Amino acid sequence: MKIGIVNDSVMAVEVLRRIIVTCPEHQVAWCAANGAEAVALCHQTPPDLVLMDLLMPVMDGVEATRRIMKTTPCAILIVTASVTGNSSLVYEAMGAGALDVVATPVLGLSGAGTAANELLRKIDIIGKLIGCSPKSTRRPKPHQESKPPNRPQDPPLIVIGASTGGPQALTTVLTKFPANLPAAVVIVQHMDKKFTHGLATWLNHQVTMPVKIIHEKDRPKKGIILVPSTEYHLIMTNSGSLIYSQEPVDNFYHPSVDVFFQSIVKNWTGKIIGILLTGMGRDGATGLLSLKEEGHHTIAQDEATSVVYGMPKAAMQLNATKEILPIHEIGERIVALLGR
Repeated sequence: MKIGIVNDSVMAVEVLRRIIVTCPEHQVAWCAANGAEAVALCHQTPPDLVLMDLLMPVMDGVEATRRIMKTTPCAILIVTASVTGNSSLVYEAMGAGALDVVATPVLGLSGAGTAANELLRKIDIIGKLIGCSPKSTRRPKPHQESKPPNRPQDPPLIVIGASTGGPQALTTVLTKFPANLPAAVVIVQHMDKKFTHGLATWLNHQVTMPVKIIHEKDRPKKGIILVPSTEYHLIMTNSGSLIYSQEPVDNFYHPSVDVFFQSIVKNWTGKIIGILLTGMGRDGATGLLSLKEEGHHTIAQDEATSVVYGMPKAAMQLNATKEILPIHEIGERIVALLGR
């Protein structure tokens, strides 16, 4: 891959360059000292991937991400020295189109090798996302569960899958929900495990419904929004409770929307509304189709309002959607469907 580096620290740029050149399949396309330079270089010499710092002079990483995604869209990985300290900026950048975040490796510090390996791992994952075939319709192996036991009908369940651009899209949808929404909500957002707890905190400041982290064996409850606490796959068991699993290990989407959606099809006795929002790749499309085939209502975000029209497009191509709506209409539509 051709990779652009954006960082105002000469030392950080050199560290990133040294790590990249250890892999013969990658090359450094250019280096920029701030976001404004990066925007210009993306136009002049479009890269496959940009490693974007957050805090820089002239133009920060959030604004640069926003402008690049509007003018010359490409994959963007946030690489910042203070991952947890910049969590609010990370959510803004991911809402603008960044795919993921990783800490900047620092030479000479203990753990530097681990940080370098983590950077290369995420670059590899993004490479797979960029290279995945848009025509593939292979379904992930569903989680094997017996039929759910005879129990009182579960309340309505809203399940939302999102990736690139997800944090901002989620806010737009969830702010339309009243505090007493007569349904349970579970969100699966592709995100590094370092930020899952922070996502719940961030959303709690944006929406009226309470947002909570999912603990092992929790059950979806009416009036509560649940968010996974790790990057392991989220699965619903035949008792209706939620657990985490590392299987399937060959699925590079973490947590996988498909894996979760397919686990709830046979294990939730109530009405389900499945939503697939902006994101790169195809994750969630086959799971949404499974929900539709069981008679549940499915909605995908439209192309015009998606930061990256990958996951919703894949769902549309599979005829997995009953409706395709702009992001600002999805929340109100869900509330209307619950009122039927």
